[in-house]
Amino acid sequence: MSSILLSNDIIIYLFSQAILFILLCIAFYNSIIILKNWDFNKTTSLQYKLEKKSYLVILIISFVLIIKLILFPYFTYSLDNLSNIVPGAMCAAGIVGANEYGEINLALKVFILFLIGVWLIINSLDLIEKTYPYTKQKYLFFIFLFILIVLETILDVLYLTNIPTQEPVMCCSIIFGVNNTGSKIPFNLSIPSLLILFYLLSVLVIFLNIQKKVLLNFFTSLLFFYISYYAVTYFFSTYIYELPTHQCPFCMLQKEYNYIGYFIWFSLFLGVFFSISNLFMTFFIKKELDYLFKLSSIFIVLFTVLCSFYFIKYYVINGVIL
Repeated sequence: MSSILLSNDIIIYLFSQAILFILLCIAFYNSIIILKNWDFNKTTSLQYKLEKKSYLVILIISFVLIIKLILFPYFTYSLDNLSNIVPGAMCAAGIVGANEYGEINLALKVFILFLIGVWLIINSLDLIEKTYPYTKQKYLFFIFLFILIVLETILDVLYLTNIPTQEPVMCCSIIFGVNNTGSKIPFNLSIPSLLILFYLLSVLVIFLNIQKKVLLNFFTSLLFFYISYYAVTYFFSTYIYELPTHQCPFCMLQKEYNYIGYFIWFSLFLGVFFSISNLFMTFFIKKELDYLFKLSSIFIVLFTVLCSFYFIKYYVINGVIL
């Protein structure tokens, strides 16, 4: 068996995923039954049984989805630890790029995290209403989410069983090397142009949050998410590492950098999530939630300040720009 699968971190991750998947399969089966027969206006014994069953199913789904939210940072932490046994890898960057399944698996996990957040919000709104008006919507949403989680499970297996341990993989200095930075930044942007766009978009997202423009905010936030990835990787990360040749979105997750990467990436994730989730609310339950706009602005500001802090700190101490 591959040494990857014998790693303690991966064993814990796969075991947790297996348990959660079994619970989700049980929830999926019962969700189909509830969805097919649910009618709150009826006073039949079947409807009464469905309401009791729904409480249990919702409890299972909520438990699993919350654990999956916690499991994602553990997954990235596990990938980082695998760099100790995979030749050539210096951090999770080399592990993610070790085969063709790594990047798509990571992207799918992030997408699923967004959807889990949306489901939890819809569920909380449904439970506080006496007539459970969003029950059918949330079960339909869960079925879609379950299909994605099945795909995620398949990708997990394909990815982890195909990480080479005998052949060297590329390290982050090759993947994100400074020699060809220009060709990797989208729209052929230079670093100054990338930074201007980064700060303009952050202000625009906050402005649209204040104005509560749902559709425009959705697309602007997704663009901000995209541009922020490149701004952090190719500019701000060099100030976190205090080395102009070190550009990597993963090394900042390590202990040597006080795990600051987790705070940076999750503040970005939450800022964008709260910003775009109102479009899902409008689509599924025909309702906008003002507090989502406020939370989005708070996390966007936090993310921008965190990134800028390392640049300002380095410039104040050293008096130069990398």
